[in-house]
Amino acid sequence: MLVRMLKLRMLNAIAPAYFYIATVVTIILHFFLFIPTIFQASGVTLSPIVLLPTAIFLFLMVNALGNYSMTIWFPAESANENIIPVCSPDCPDRVDAHYLLNGRHFCKLCRKVIMKRDHHCFFTGNCIGNRNMRYFIMFSIYTSCTCLYSLVLGVAYLTVEYSISFENPLTFLTLLPLSTGYFFLGTISGLQFFLVLMLYVWLGIGLVSAGFCCQQVLLVARGQTWCQLQKGKLVESRGTWRSNLNDVFGSRWVLGLFLPVQTVEISPGNWQRYHEHKHD
Repeated sequence: MLVRMLKLRMLNAIAPAYFYIATVVTIILHFFLFIPTIFQASGVTLSPIVLLPTAIFLFLMVNALGNYSMTIWFPAESANENIIPVCSPDCPDRVDAHYLLNGRHFCKLCRKVIMKRDHHCFFTGNCIGNRNMRYFIMFSIYTSCTCLYSLVLGVAYLTVEYSISFENPLTFLTLLPLSTGYFFLGTISGLQFFLVLMLYVWLGIGLVSAGFCCQQVLLVARGQTWCQLQKGKLVESRGTWRSNLNDVFGSRWVLGLFLPVQTVEISPGNWQRYHEHKHD
């Protein structure tokens, strides 16, 4: 158990660094490689045609980073409980957290009591729960959109700069293995090989984020958490799916779709009312 906890703590430190590095690399590639090369090759000067893809990328990136920050700034921890409970060596729960009472968990990585804990996100370095679930879902949505949009621009760049045709679907499927062989043979440059790697990184993160986002929205609509799902608990929610979504996204949910702003605040009083309508 000690070795596994050490691995989790290392992952908790490495994952945010990976996210920051991937974000910086994506921004650099967009503004210093993709946008200038694609539109200069097309003979287009500074115009709405050039500004539109730049504005789209900035909108997606600002929302992704904004909701990422909000997920960290509004943790789901309990402000009234500072006592660290003792966990026995034969604790039946997972190694990273164990269940307390009334929908509360103690996270062994955060070393804090979490209200309505869903899971521990290693990319943000904290737990996802009642206060930051909305920001985490929006972070997943905009991360997926940003990655898939970067994938499209990356494919366009390779087409313009290296005359690679993607009309055949097999071209993308075989691009990585062929590029790996050509790189070690010295046929292609390191930059081209790095761009091919980034295409697959964007595709992987985009699809995973989209799938994970859909799963979280379904759980929220059912009034359930990932912790409960892992334990095989079926939650009987007295509220409708609309009220469940409103508990997480708030009454100003439309504004939250386009701006990383606070749309709901769950106070201790609201938390008590929450448990009057839902069973953990």
